[in-house]
Amino acid sequence: MPAKGKHRRPKSQRFTRSIAVAGTGGAALALPLLGATGAHAATSQSAADSVASVSNVANKAAESAPAAADKKAEAKKAAAKTYSVRAGDSLSKIADTQNVSGGWKKLYEDNRKAIGGDPALIHPGLKLSIGKAAATSSSDSGASKTTQSSAKKAAAPKAAAAPKAAEASAAGFTLPVAGAGVGTPYKMSGSMWSSGYHTGVDFVVPTGTSLKSVGAGTVVSAGWGGAYGNQVVIQLEDGHYAQYAHLSSLSVSAGQAVTEGQQVGLSGATGNVTGPHLHFEIRTTPDYGSDVDPLAYLRGKGVSV
Repeated sequence: MPAKGKHRRPKSQRFTRSIAVAGTGGAALALPLLGATGAHAATSQSAADSVASVSNVANKAAESAPAAADKKAEAKKAAAKTYSVRAGDSLSKIADTQNVSGGWKKLYEDNRKAIGGDPALIHPGLKLSIGKAAATSSSDSGASKTTQSSAKKAAAPKAAAAPKAAEASAAGFTLPVAGAGVGTPYKMSGSMWSSGYHTGVDFVVPTGTSLKSVGAGTVVSAGWGGAYGNQVVIQLEDGHYAQYAHLSSLSVSAGQAVTEGQQVGLSGATGNVTGPHLHFEIRTTPDYGSDVDPLAYLRGKGVSV
């Protein structure tokens, strides 16, 4: 017989809290798990399933990241390609057919190291990068800008002296060749030229015709000029540059001072030409692409053209 007034109190169930940590690629996820003594096993199974699900999602995300990066790299690589120059090509023509954004100037900028200082001088077999700048294009471009800036600064004092020279003699300039008709005019458009247009003016003369310096100045180059054949470039006293191309022979040399009307060479058909003539340019720098209208320049100097 049980003792009077004494009853056994049932023990309350103790709950314990534990933490399940799921690690996925360096990240940790803490999940609180509630356990009860004598609780059904389904609670533990449910928590384990949750951890496994989170782990799978993290693994899939980690796997998809490299795949996305690979696709981007492949797309970038596909956008860039190499073009092999063919006979009859020009940078303008290539830029049009290959849909180069920025035209021939962008194509030249990206391949300046391969082409050189004159974009007109490309030859069959030359490899050009389309859609991707050459590794040195940025540095080359910066160097080119620095060189042009220095050239402009050096030419400034001479340009300032130009009005005085013009006042001294109204006959300080002359035609580069006497009695010649004009063939291909300045700025005529065409895919045969790298710039997409004719950068000078052509005087139609037979081989051996005497060519004159249009004004006083100093010869900065005299020799072979690739597509221009034998050429002479003179820095005039006002800072402009006069170019004579396709000559059959040269009468001056680099560094030589010349006067207005002095013979600089004889006309010919050297370089890329279809017949004998004088290709004449006026530039603001000695570099290709800085051309101005040569006939307008001469008229501005009082020369009748």
